[in-house]
Amino acid sequence: MQGVVIKAISGFYYVKTDDNRIIECKAKGAFRNEGISPLVGDRVEFDFKDDDAHGILKSVIGRKNALYRPPVANVDKVFIVSAYNKPNPNTLIIDTVIAICEHKGIEPVIVFNKSDLGDFDELAGIYKNAGYTVIVTSAVSGNGVKEIGTELESGISVFTGNSGVGKSSILNSLIPSLKLETGEISEKLGRGRHTTRHAQLFESGFGGYVADTAGFATVEVDKNDYSFKENLENLFIEFEDYTLSCKFNGCSHTGEKGCAVCDAVENGKISVSRYESYKSLYNELKDLKKWQIK
Repeated sequence: MQGVVIKAISGFYYVKTDDNRIIECKAKGAFRNEGISPLVGDRVEFDFKDDDAHGILKSVIGRKNALYRPPVANVDKVFIVSAYNKPNPNTLIIDTVIAICEHKGIEPVIVFNKSDLGDFDELAGIYKNAGYTVIVTSAVSGNGVKEIGTELESGISVFTGNSGVGKSSILNSLIPSLKLETGEISEKLGRGRHTTRHAQLFESGFGGYVADTAGFATVEVDKNDYSFKENLENLFIEFEDYTLSCKFNGCSHTGEKGCAVCDAVENGKISVSRYESYKSLYNELKDLKKWQIK
């Protein structure tokens, strides 16, 4: 039998089968020896054990990507949610998550919430000009919420953003059956100060799944992924034309005189905030050596 892991907690994996049953499974012992850790979002193969409600996982089938934190596999879209204020948008966090998405082959969707409190034109323009889908919303007025719904028609989507940006309010508008409490606490999902951090998939009602990532404020960089450092300049997609024409081999694009990327920033072709985020990530990762990776 096959299905999708919709919840993983305390060594149990809840698999939704193709005929819409939920089977509680344990992983076979060989998984640990092989270094395999099934994740929410994985398509898996399993055998029934004792009855038709319990099973043993046999294999993970064709995982195309996996996030480190939160632990979700086969992600198609990440909705990066920021608010007008309380907290104010943090472009470094937004750009870091976008870079992770680019590295993992995930489509980032930029959401600016609480548009009833102020104007997002400048910020939205930065990301539209870089080539990304931007949705300006107000969970209070409902503005833009339907646009998010159209993005949830297939695949697995993750919502990320700091506490207070309105993720729960947006999800409640889209999926009323969730009944998430605002403030990022949900009794229905067993959240609380002492609960284990985990991820769980819910049907969006539009055709796809939404991953509820209890306890995770934002998507994080896997510091053991050396290829993220090696590929960093390519993860800022608006740099491409300028990195290809840069006359310096091995240029870091962090201030070298005559660097095509730096010139593009000075000429307003690349946004200053995006470039500053690139430099912050570069400086954070530049001393990481391949031999240091576990």
